[in-house]
Amino acid sequence: MSEPAGAALPRGTADEPGLRQALRRMRLIATGLLATVVAIYLAAQAWHNHGGPAWAGYVAAAAEAGVVGALADWFAVTALFRHPLGLPIPHTAIIPHRKDALGRGLENFVSTHFLAPDVVRDKVDGIGVAARVGTWLREPAHAERVAAEAAGRLSTVIAGTNDDLVREIVDRAVVPRLVERPWAGTLGAILQRVLDARMHDRLVELILAEVEHWLLHNPETFSRLILDQAPAWTPQWLDEAVAAKAYDKALEALAQIRADPEHRVRTTLDRFLADQATRLRTDPSLGEQVEQMKQRWLARPEVGQAVATIWATTRAILLDLITDPDSTARVRARTELAAFGARLVEDPDLARTVDQAAADLAARAVARYKGDISAIIGDTVASWEPAETSRRIELHVGRDLQFIRINGTVVGALVGLVIHTLTQLLL
Repeated sequence: MSEPAGAALPRGTADEPGLRQALRRMRLIATGLLATVVAIYLAAQAWHNHGGPAWAGYVAAAAEAGVVGALADWFAVTALFRHPLGLPIPHTAIIPHRKDALGRGLENFVSTHFLAPDVVRDKVDGIGVAARVGTWLREPAHAERVAAEAAGRLSTVIAGTNDDLVREIVDRAVVPRLVERPWAGTLGAILQRVLDARMHDRLVELILAEVEHWLLHNPETFSRLILDQAPAWTPQWLDEAVAAKAYDKALEALAQIRADPEHRVRTTLDRFLADQATRLRTDPSLGEQVEQMKQRWLARPEVGQAVATIWATTRAILLDLITDPDSTARVRARTELAAFGARLVEDPDLARTVDQAAADLAARAVARYKGDISAIIGDTVASWEPAETSRRIELHVGRDLQFIRINGTVVGALVGLVIHTLTQLLL
């Protein structure tokens, strides 16, 4: 019957043949040493019993104790992974039977001693996040890599955005807020800020420049507009003279308005806009008119179409700016990223702030999620199949455990020799 998916440890890792060979070699050495001390014990004891020299008894005692030590340590090592000789002796095959508890113990140990906020903070502090990131980021190629990766992710999000979803969000989230909130006061405040910052001067200058440009390139059209309004009874030459004079006066007036920031047309416009800003904030009747206009405007079907058109245009512009490596946005992003990397390296205060922020972030993340992180250990061990778990652990640590058997043989022999010697001396 096949094992459930994910229940067993992965088999056949690249280092497994070498581990298996090393384990087999150490087992042979430990077992060979046990066989050697058994043979020495039998030979020395037989020689001593049949009139051999006194030192043969010492050798026999040492070998006997070495056999006991070797067998005891063989039992201890084997009991970790399986039942010795296949006998269901209590408290043997510890790893297969207790793997879940061992996994949870390892989970608690890691959570307590490795995922402690202070430990993580000290480790992150020692890394030097700002210096490493800054050194890497200030390289133009690396800055371009980050910008390209961010642009790719952003373009994927923008390109994958559903037009119907955008329209639905506008209809359900944006429009209701626009309907609920009165516009008059907001428009008045915005207009007042525009006036205070003199931002409308740029718009006025742009309009004046465009009008002047149109007049300079369309004198015939302007003259025709004047001539079409002339009375039928006036002579043709008079109408043309009036049109030419009106054209010259229009250009002269535009030039004066553009050259004089305090021109009465400009000041009149300023007073008018300031008056409208005040009225929008304080005049209930004007506010009601704005609300009625708002309701009529939002109720028109063209609003939805306008939103879709604006979004489509905006998306196309954004995609062009993002995907073009030579676009202003991409070049600016590369420049700013490289400059930020240089600042991280050269500005100690900024580097200290970044390092502290990184350490605090890591410590907070660990404090909040260390239970979930460490639980991966216990959950993973719990999902392993017991026999395979034992096999794999023995494969990785069994070679070192065989030294316990060897040491047990040697130490046991030495202890047995000491005990036999003291016995002979004292008794």
